[in-house]
Amino acid sequence: MTATKPERPQGAAADALLKLGTFLRRGEASEDLSRIFLRGGREGDAFYRDRWSHDKVVRSTHGVNCTGSCSWKVYVKDGIITWEAQQTDYPTTGPSSPEYEPRGCPRGAAFSWYTYSPTRVRYPYVRGALLALYREAKARLGDPVLAWADVVEDPERARSYKRARGRGGMVRAQWPEVLEIMAAAHVHTTKRYGPDRLAGFTVIPAMSQVSYGAGTRFLSLMGGTILSFYDWYADLPMASPQIFGDQTDVPESADWFNAGYLVMWGSNIPVTRTPDAHFMVEARYRGQKVVAISPDYADNTKFADEWLAVHPGTDGALAMGMGHIILREFHVERPEPYFIDYVKRFTDSPFLVSLEERDGGYVPGKFLTAADLPDHADVENAAFKTVMLDGDGAPFVPNGTLGDRYGEAGKGRWNLDLQGRDPLLTLHAEGGRAVEVLLPRFDVAPGTEDGDAGQHVGGAGVLRRGVPVREVAGRLVTTVFDLLLAQYGVGRPGLPGQWPTGYEDPTQPGTPAWAAEHSGVPVNAIVRIGREFADNARRSKGRSMIVMGAGTNHYFHSDTIYRAMIALVTLTGCQGVNGGGWAHYVGQEKVRPITGFQQYAFALDWQRPTRHMISTAFWYLGTEQWRYDGLPAQALTSPLATGRFAGMTTADTLVESARRGWMPSFPTFDRNPLDLTDEAAAAGMEPADYVVQELREGRLRFAVEDPSAPENFPRVITVWRSNILGSSSKGNEYFLRHLLGAESAVRGPESPPERRPKHMVWREQAAEGKVDLLTCIDFRNTSTTLYSDIVLPAATWYEKHDISTTDMHPFVNSFNPAISPPWQTRTDFRIFQDLAAKVSELSVAHLGKRRDLLAAPLNHDTPDALATPHGAVPPLEETPLVPGVTMPKLITIERDYPATLAKFNALGPLTDSLGMVTKGVRFMPDREVAELAQRNGRVVSGIAEGRPSLDRDTKAAEMILALSGTTNGRLSTQGFEDMEERTGTRLADLAAESESVRVTFADTQSRPTSVVTSPEWSGSETGGRRYTAFSTNVERLKPWHTLTGRMHFYLDHDWMSELGETLPVYRPPLDLHRLYGDPVPGDTSPSGDPTAQGHAEVAVRYLTPHSKWSIHSEYQDNLFMLSLSRGGPNIWMSPQDAAKIGVRDNEWIEAYNRNGVVVARAVVSHRMPEGTVFMHHATDRVVDVPRAETSGQRGGIHNSLTRVLMKPTHLVGGYAQLAYAFNYIGPTGNQRDEVTVIRRRSQEVEY
Repeated sequence: MTATKPERPQGAAADALLKLGTFLRRGEASEDLSRIFLRGGREGDAFYRDRWSHDKVVRSTHGVNCTGSCSWKVYVKDGIITWEAQQTDYPTTGPSSPEYEPRGCPRGAAFSWYTYSPTRVRYPYVRGALLALYREAKARLGDPVLAWADVVEDPERARSYKRARGRGGMVRAQWPEVLEIMAAAHVHTTKRYGPDRLAGFTVIPAMSQVSYGAGTRFLSLMGGTILSFYDWYADLPMASPQIFGDQTDVPESADWFNAGYLVMWGSNIPVTRTPDAHFMVEARYRGQKVVAISPDYADNTKFADEWLAVHPGTDGALAMGMGHIILREFHVERPEPYFIDYVKRFTDSPFLVSLEERDGGYVPGKFLTAADLPDHADVENAAFKTVMLDGDGAPFVPNGTLGDRYGEAGKGRWNLDLQGRDPLLTLHAEGGRAVEVLLPRFDVAPGTEDGDAGQHVGGAGVLRRGVPVREVAGRLVTTVFDLLLAQYGVGRPGLPGQWPTGYEDPTQPGTPAWAAEHSGVPVNAIVRIGREFADNARRSKGRSMIVMGAGTNHYFHSDTIYRAMIALVTLTGCQGVNGGGWAHYVGQEKVRPITGFQQYAFALDWQRPTRHMISTAFWYLGTEQWRYDGLPAQALTSPLATGRFAGMTTADTLVESARRGWMPSFPTFDRNPLDLTDEAAAAGMEPADYVVQELREGRLRFAVEDPSAPENFPRVITVWRSNILGSSSKGNEYFLRHLLGAESAVRGPESPPERRPKHMVWREQAAEGKVDLLTCIDFRNTSTTLYSDIVLPAATWYEKHDISTTDMHPFVNSFNPAISPPWQTRTDFRIFQDLAAKVSELSVAHLGKRRDLLAAPLNHDTPDALATPHGAVPPLEETPLVPGVTMPKLITIERDYPATLAKFNALGPLTDSLGMVTKGVRFMPDREVAELAQRNGRVVSGIAEGRPSLDRDTKAAEMILALSGTTNGRLSTQGFEDMEERTGTRLADLAAESESVRVTFADTQSRPTSVVTSPEWSGSETGGRRYTAFSTNVERLKPWHTLTGRMHFYLDHDWMSELGETLPVYRPPLDLHRLYGDPVPGDTSPSGDPTAQGHAEVAVRYLTPHSKWSIHSEYQDNLFMLSLSRGGPNIWMSPQDAAKIGVRDNEWIEAYNRNGVVVARAVVSHRMPEGTVFMHHATDRVVDVPRAETSGQRGGIHNSLTRVLMKPTHLVGGYAQLAYAFNYIGPTGNQRDEVTVIRRRSQEVEY
């Protein structure tokens, strides 16, 4: 093809015109004027191209308690993080399930805002008043430790800087000086008061395990106290260990897709489980029915097929109403074979319970055990071997009870094999004997008899209902199942007592009509949903699931709520079945590589055990809230109680629990534990013997008996990866006044003399400013940094190495630095490493080598669970002091303080000499330790010579992964083989396909890496199946870690009986009006507050759920989230309540009660039920918090209106599944029973 040149126009005039045109437009004309050449032209879009260009992409994740643990791409240009996006390389879930990817949420996609935000902490800061005092003392004395002592031991000087907390005045300082102050505080406190006066608070290790573990490792090596978080958050479901003997093992989110019927009950999946919500939505397309149960029209409700609008805190009644339907229709009238077989094999339903005669009837007593049978009384652990009747009515002790778990005789017998026997589920038979049992109820109108003790929570009464009985070994017995039917009001022919006339009978507890009266859910809805739930389980063989969470778990009586809810999945054979069971989600709780993590985080490679403490008790005592509480323990007890708690407050029950060794208690004694060992040596005695002697003689006391004494104060507290004063500080104003000595808005009086504890010293002046040093390590300014003495700048999640796991998926994700920590920020790992170095240096002159005496509680998954036969508790004053049986274990530990850094930086010898134990399963990682030394290198000198090095965060991550069964197939197989010796059943094949798997940190850097099936957890991922809890128990007949080896409906400990909670029972929210004189919800009468005169007021229930704009990864102060929400503090309320006080949407209001004051904007919404308000967790006091008219101070945070209340049954220990374990069992920081008064305030606000 030939190109032809266009002919040019002829004539000079035409040429002139074309040349003129070249001046009228951009470009360069060709010589013949036929073409125009343009250069450039894309400058206009250079900004957009530059915006999305990048130099590198780095894989990382978010270390937050949002449960997502999502893998992200972090884009970097010119050393600046520009944006982030979701990774899309997750391993597949297979052809029959939706995939996990892409997973993430808008909050995570905006996290990089924090890297360069105005809230970023860039440098170390010290409170100016403290720094001036320290520098003066240091210049005068020369020694940092002596200088610190000079400041804090002078009451006036100490008070001067403590009063400045919360008032600004922070000044920049250099890292060496700040670390010197911190180290001096740790060394002086250890020397003067004891290492158990050091405490560290950090949360949710799963979200960044090395960062958590670095701080707790340092504290463990010091002998400091590591505070729990799960119970303190009130996220810990006490019902889980009570029922399962295990804590919060749940299905991964992909297993929701396998459910045929899904109930969202107290869990708002689209808001709090955003990356996983698609599994629930997609499952609806294949026929899954979804039911939402919540008091408000929540975000998840729009995805549901039905919404049950339950009254707040009455979920237990609703669950019992549904349970009544299931028991009557599927167990009694038309017994479903699958359900009957399931409860016989996997629950305590067939086990025998003794009945004790009382008041013309009988009360349920203790489980019948082998110790009660003449032919079995002498067998090993007879008191812990519970009894069934076989089909011929003969008593027998089945395999799998707690008595088989320990001792030689139980080897090979700890399994659920009934060996061909078919146990009797019920003793009901035509013409058989029956008696009336007396059962407590707590739903009647309270009486006023007996003063405070008669002011029962919701009112108490007695039910008289019949159960079939037989006599065995001279004892009258019935089965747990028969008691359960009586409790739920399911009658049968020939049984005496008072029974419902039908579903529509509202007078008898257990019926749908009774449940409707309390919960507000219509009778027909209760009947229909209960029936559908069970029928789906019947047809699908257990694929009905309940997703539950904080909405139901944050109440004082949350354990009774959960026991009633979990009974629904147990009675229908759903637990341990893919697509079924309970699914409790409240945080990123699952540390999948748990064994290696515990070795690292708690320094178990160097010393055992460490000081683990129940946070709720620590803060309850440390903030002096016990002085304001005064709740008579008897006010909580059953009408059938024996008077065990007469004259005691709930604080007294905490003292008793500590003295019995049930719960840990740190500080432990009113003397330095280092000095106690010295005194014992001087007396020529073993430390344990010496302590027992001193206690008997009354010269030594537990610190819990006198928490206001200066020698018992917590002295040094370090907070990292957490914002306690802006997030979880239940009773925030008490924290400010008593723990910190700062300005507070506490409004309630202390307890009058008649309501004070009888086992605690009452000092006329409450302590204020107990803590000498509060340090906060964070990457953003928070409420906690405002009150801290030292604020250290932490690296963010895009600036460090770490690992993350979750219960929502089976992958290990890594953190990797997209940029180096900017300004003067440092990683958590490096901060504690540097602190350990300075402590080692100062310890040479001040501490040296010392012996520490550690008082450890009776532990879960150990023979300690055998300490209390039959759960029978004799009076404390009649109990001999026997360490490890009737009081804490007393363990001596050698501390080499100058070697703290050397130990921090190396794997100690105990890991491969004593081995490792997780949940009773033993591991010996000799080969792994040798391989770790090759990978990490060996220490070349000093106390750790030849040991594997841990001097970098990546090496710590390698250790965690190498020493855990979930990430090391050889250890998983070894653990299963160890378990097989005890069970006598086949288990190791579950890990056979993964025996060669070794997950390394490099693996997690390249992709999300799946874990393998391990005995550390109760479910199986073998063959690519989706994880669900307790599938190993159901499929392989491995017992639960309980008294009977089965899931429990019945709990026979004396304290459970005293509170009337041996069986699932409905207990309403606390009646704070009768217990404390607080207003009744709905009351509009004047409160009497002087600033409220002339203002209408209304009393409402006060709840603190999560907000879609402040779930952990974004917090509330992120500019994007503030733009999407109202910004600053707000309280959601109903139009009806708003009308009562004349407030319109977005107007300023004040909320106040005995605990404090909050100023917020009103969000008036029809989603809210009348009588209830929400203030979302967590709203920091750093954004838009004006001065309150009520207190004259800047309004508080959501926890300014809450407080800590102790429930005695949460303090039980030393018995079967109720024995203590860290973050397993303990009193919860519940806050959902609170009531507050709200009024409209002046719309002119001051800051």
